Amino acid sequence: MPRSIVLRLLMPIALVLGACPAAAQLAVSASSDADATTPEQRPDPFERETPRSTVAALIRALAEQDYARAGNYFALEDEDPVRGATLARALQESLDAGGRLIPYGELSNEPEGTPADGYPPQMERVGKLGGAEEVPILLTRSAAEPEPGAEDTVQAGAAEAGGEAASEETPVWQIAETTIAALEDRAEELSSAVPVEEGFLVAGAPFADWFVLLSLLVAVFAGLRALSALILWSLRRTLRTPQTSGIYRFLDAALPPFGLLLAVVVFRIWGTEAPVSIVARQFVLRYIGIVSWVALAWFAIRLVDAVAALLTSRLGVVERRQAVSAITLARRAVKLIVLAIATVAILDTFGIDVTTGIAALGIGGLALALGAQKTVENLVGSVMVVADRPIEVGDFCRVGDVLGTVEDIGMRSTRIRTLDRTVVTIPNGDFSSRQIENYARRDRFLFNPIVGLEYGITPAQLRQGVKIIEQILEEHPIVSEDAPRATLKEFGPSSLDIEVFAYIEVVDYAESLKFRQELLMMIFERLDEAGLSVAFPTQTIYLREENGAAERTG
Repeated sequence: MPRSIVLRLLMPIALVLGACPAAAQLAVSASSDADATTPEQRPDPFERETPRSTVAALIRALAEQDYARAGNYFALEDEDPVRGATLARALQESLDAGGRLIPYGELSNEPEGTPADGYPPQMERVGKLGGAEEVPILLTRSAAEPEPGAEDTVQAGAAEAGGEAASEETPVWQIAETTIAALEDRAEELSSAVPVEEGFLVAGAPFADWFVLLSLLVAVFAGLRALSALILWSLRRTLRTPQTSGIYRFLDAALPPFGLLLAVVVFRIWGTEAPVSIVARQFVLRYIGIVSWVALAWFAIRLVDAVAALLTSRLGVVERRQAVSAITLARRAVKLIVLAIATVAILDTFGIDVTTGIAALGIGGLALALGAQKTVENLVGSVMVVADRPIEVGDFCRVGDVLGTVEDIGMRSTRIRTLDRTVVTIPNGDFSSRQIENYARRDRFLFNPIVGLEYGITPAQLRQGVKIIEQILEEHPIVSEDAPRATLKEFGPSSLDIEVFAYIEVVDYAESLKFRQELLMMIFERLDEAGLSVAFPTQTIYLREENGAAERTG
């Protein structure tokens, strides 16, 4: 691999990772030395590097009625400026009379054009001339002539740097000779010698043409919007519960943006060949792409929200709360992706080179990852929470020292409503690493009280008390049959302690408290009927007299 390429690859790594200054300086200086021997391609002053930039610059020249400049976009061997200006006027009149150019966003933005378009590699179709006969407007790729004195300047600069200079002509796109010949054949028919229509111009086009184009777009959208409202009104009158109907939800979400998108499509079909100024037509067709991307993003976002709401309502009926959390997370992720795609497309419509920015993400990705470790950790944690399902929205749980009900599981954090009605937000990276106790997952509740009887009873009465508690557990329908028991646990400080161990077969916490109270009341009543009293803390003190006799006080 050449030394210059190796150094170019090492330079950004050294700079990003903060390598030693000497190494970075070596990479920069070596790269500069390598650039001194690289052939230089000067940017074309007329912006003819790609088919898209060529057409856009040509339209700007026609809008300014700078036909001398517009003549530079024709591949003329004689380079006659008068002939070029005449051809530019003829082209504008032909396009105004029903010709068309491919909209800005559909033109190739690559220096090589579109390889698989059915034309030779150095040729690109960008539209057609107006008239009964189909005549394509073709661009051909050629090399631009260097500006006077430019080569000497480059040579002199290279000599000062101590390297060998080399200059390379920039390939440019121009209107091909076949299209020029067709324009010249129609020169008399188009009256190209007559100046372009004068009058009240707005941005190089008659005001009436702007009014026609924009009025058409507004009229089509208003008509489709009214049709959408009529369809939704009819469904509301027909369906008993339209808000729970999947068809109504889908149409309610889809029709408004779909109407805007359909209006753009109708306008594109008519507007590309409308008998109005090509300047106004091409401008509107270029920026109508923004409206179409906005409509697509609007449609996708509303559709995602409608589908998520429908799934959430249906899963809520069957209490699939974890699935609801997954749907919420997926909905937000899809909406972010849609917005990102729409943003990139809109920036491309404005002529901003998004490929350079995307490529820069590869170089800056490492630095970004090092600086955003917590963000990445939280995103991974949110995926783990949704995939592992330790909790769901609506669960009552304890996370570390936080006790409350889960309100939301987001892409970055989880919110818990505490018993004090405050909201605690826990980053998902920290949340997934904590000990989580989910009280909502209990299938039954433990009933494990200690019943203390007084010491004054007989052994038979103690056995009777144990038997009474066992019978209550066996007879109650809400107590699990999984070995309920009552056993003498120990001789306590002030009572004979009987341990009760059973499970209450309910899943709701409030309901479990009701049955727990009922069981305790039954135990107390049955023991009282048997003459057995529940003990309370007491102490017996023995006092010894000097003569040895003991006196008991209690």
